[in-house]
Amino acid sequence: MLFTNAWIFRGEEGFQKGSFRVAEGRFWDFHWEEGADACLAEEMVDLGGLYVIPGLVDIHTHGCCGADFSDGDAGGLERMGRYLAAHGITSFLPTSMTLPYDRLEAAFRTAEGYMENRPSVAARILGVHMEGPYFSEKKKGAQNAAYLRLPDAAGFLHLQEKCNSLVKIVDVAPELPGAEEFIRQVSRICRVSVAHTDASYAEARRAFAAGATHVTHLFNGMPELLHRKPGVVGAAFDTANVTAELIADGLHVHPSVVRMAFRLFPGRICLVSDALRCCGMPDGEYELGGQRVFLANGEARLSDGTLAGAVRNLFEDMVQAIRFGIPPTEAILAATRTPAEAAGAAEEVGSLEEGKRADFLICDGAWNLKKVYVDGREAI
Repeated sequence: MLFTNAWIFRGEEGFQKGSFRVAEGRFWDFHWEEGADACLAEEMVDLGGLYVIPGLVDIHTHGCCGADFSDGDAGGLERMGRYLAAHGITSFLPTSMTLPYDRLEAAFRTAEGYMENRPSVAARILGVHMEGPYFSEKKKGAQNAAYLRLPDAAGFLHLQEKCNSLVKIVDVAPELPGAEEFIRQVSRICRVSVAHTDASYAEARRAFAAGATHVTHLFNGMPELLHRKPGVVGAAFDTANVTAELIADGLHVHPSVVRMAFRLFPGRICLVSDALRCCGMPDGEYELGGQRVFLANGEARLSDGTLAGAVRNLFEDMVQAIRFGIPPTEAILAATRTPAEAAGAAEEVGSLEEGKRADFLICDGAWNLKKVYVDGREAI
């Protein structure tokens, strides 16, 4: 099928008028400017000057539409995949909570089953993001303190082996005893992220030197950035190979700080949703890692008032970032190519290039989502 008359996203170059072909679920035959419509095809779709961007990649999402990945429920995970695809997120890392190993294993096996037999026109799972249990009690946030534990390389590697190396990102607080050795061992097989931590600048720098290359939800679950105590944020800024997640919903991080983050970490921001099961659901009471969560007025909080994750999807956050003043090119890259690289999947998804998966979105000039394609098949 040939798609013509479109403004196609070309990364840092921005948008260019052109056409492209989709065959067997992949992109082929991009043509630009006057040659855009020169191809012949049995089927042709005139996009009427709309914008085409890559399918979004969410590397930190717990749930939506009443389902949570940590439930280990195949039906719930399928609902998640369909919801995400319908909202422009075509690839994701379902993200676990701080739980015992047996419950984590059950959830990971559900992800394995999904990947082996993915529902039609549902978002693809690229692997798993394991958020916890190796966290600081002081900065646990909405993580369940009953299941926190010290970094345990042997336990993690055993779990990773049992789930066929499904974990692509694992989080750790680097100030905990054994964290540095954990990072040295585990970073050889997957990305290690600094998260839910009270680490100083020096402790975070040692973690990055040991092999950590990512920061989970920048500014949240870590010390504040102070002029004499730059902490994790300063250490990540000073380490060029570190990518940083950012929740741009306007609640977890102030719009001014969203703008600041994109300047501090050019090309290194991964927009994430950190969405909970109450994403896409009405106000009410929900569950998170064995704890009660209350959704009201667009905020999800524990009974003690602790902010407990987000309730918007990644497409909404990307558009919000643009509204906050982030240039569209930077916001799109932060929701597509950069997280795809962080998940180790950039050869397949995250950009519009020949040979890659034909996951793409069609939007108007106001960033309203018009169509979603997964593997070249229409999802909405």
